Amino acid sequence: MAASTAAGKQRIPKVAKVKNKAPAEVQITAEQLLREAKERELELLPPPPQQKITDEEELNDYKLRKRKTFEDNIRKNRTVISNWIKYAQWEESLKEIQRARSIYERALDVDYRNITLWLKYAEMEMKNRQVNHARNIWDRAITTLPRVNQFWYKYTYMEEMLGNVAGARQVFERWMEWQPEEQAWHSYINFELRYKEVDRARTIYERFVLVHPDVKNWIKYARFEEKHAYFAHARKVYERAVEFFGDEHMDERLYVAFAKFEENQKEFERVRVIYKYALDRISKQEAQELFKNYTIFEKKFGDRRGIEDIIVSKRRFQYEEEVKANPHNYDAWFDYLRLVESDAEAETVREVYERAIANVPPIQEKRHWKRYIYLWVNYALYEELEAKDPERTRQVYQASLELIPHKKVLWKSYIDFEIEQEETERTRNLYRRLLQRTQHVKVWISFAQFELSSGKEGSLAKCRQIYEEANKTMRNCEEKEERLMLLESWRSFEDEFGTTSDKERVDKLMPEKVKKRRKVQADDGSDAGWEEYYDYIFPEDAANQPNLKLLAMAKLWKKQQQEKEAAEQDPDKDIDESES
Repeated sequence: MAASTAAGKQRIPKVAKVKNKAPAEVQITAEQLLREAKERELELLPPPPQQKITDEEELNDYKLRKRKTFEDNIRKNRTVISNWIKYAQWEESLKEIQRARSIYERALDVDYRNITLWLKYAEMEMKNRQVNHARNIWDRAITTLPRVNQFWYKYTYMEEMLGNVAGARQVFERWMEWQPEEQAWHSYINFELRYKEVDRARTIYERFVLVHPDVKNWIKYARFEEKHAYFAHARKVYERAVEFFGDEHMDERLYVAFAKFEENQKEFERVRVIYKYALDRISKQEAQELFKNYTIFEKKFGDRRGIEDIIVSKRRFQYEEEVKANPHNYDAWFDYLRLVESDAEAETVREVYERAIANVPPIQEKRHWKRYIYLWVNYALYEELEAKDPERTRQVYQASLELIPHKKVLWKSYIDFEIEQEETERTRNLYRRLLQRTQHVKVWISFAQFELSSGKEGSLAKCRQIYEEANKTMRNCEEKEERLMLLESWRSFEDEFGTTSDKERVDKLMPEKVKKRRKVQADDGSDAGWEEYYDYIFPEDAANQPNLKLLAMAKLWKKQQQEKEAAEQDPDKDIDESES
């Protein structure tokens, strides 16, 4: 009773009441609490106690536990290569090289493409002076991953540091077979130059510029020759580069470098030739640096004539741009030609003329050819009056005849000219060229008559051969009258010069003349009745063979009818004939 009373008298502590529930003026964040804790080092853990190994048994126990830890990590995730490397490096630190090798080999079985793994493996062997082992690893690395340049660089460097120059060169050669990037070739070249092997370096450059045919590499090759005082070799490299890139892939850098090389050699005329050659062929937009260097050169070493050449070159640039923008702007070509005729050599003038006449009008109408024809006329006049070359003048006129449309009088004149010159083979070639353009019957007949009148041995056979060829060619001719005209000309020839069998052969080729009817339409498309016309059926045409048989049967029937009618009209004649 007393106990319960005492318990009842115990007071329950009261919860303190917050009188002011407004937020505090200064707020403390969790980030601030953490930062203060770090500053006061409240959460720093003490370092683990150092373990001191006093005997071999403890060392073996330590190694066993450590290896178990590494193996457990590897078993958890075999693909984490950093665990393998740490494991191998730990074994290496204990001078357990054979164990480290085993670990690296196991790791390579997991991921042989890991570059770091190969590098660490080889570096371990090199640090421990295991040269043959390192060499074996590098060999395996470059065989497995030949496109990893690091392996090749380190392998060659190791061999060179060992003084094995021949071995390093052999590795470089194996590398170059893979046609690596440009820097690899430069490394090989520099390697040879370190040992004064200039000829070997030249051989490498020869291969290098073909594998990486960039303008800058050709320039480097030439400068290499110039640096070693092989000036003739350097010039030859520049000339080969110009030939290699040709007119289609011209680059102003090559010509600027070439010109500066010749300038250093005091070959000022060569410099001018190089600049002019390039400026004639490279467009103005792509030759700004070239033109700038040419101007500087003429100001330094040129005379008044040289300055004038620059002015002419500027005008040539202008005309080049105009004719490139519109190749059929013949007025621009005339201006350009007047410029080169007044200043350039004959070969240059001819080259511009050839470029101009190559731009044939796209439409076969005379009005489009008026200005173009004058290019040919001026070209011929230049060859005749300025160049004093009659043979080339003749060639220009002949070439113009081949191009000009509406030129059939022209072909006859050209052929007659060659006949007058007694150039039988040339005339024959002209006929062949004309027949490639037209298969007109008059051309074939003229060709055959030419062969007949040539007076050469076998002219009759050649004439007959032309007629035969023409007849075969014109089998598909829609104009049957032309085909008939050919056969009539052929028959006239055989009547005069052929044998009986030759005449019979042509007679068998002659067509049958057949009267036919066809519908006629008026201009408004309405039916205008029927009209009669004559058609020709040639026996050579396979499709006409049934028609010929029908015609023969019809003729035979008609003949029989006529004989029957005659017999009916004169019966005594039949009796007299039977008695006789």
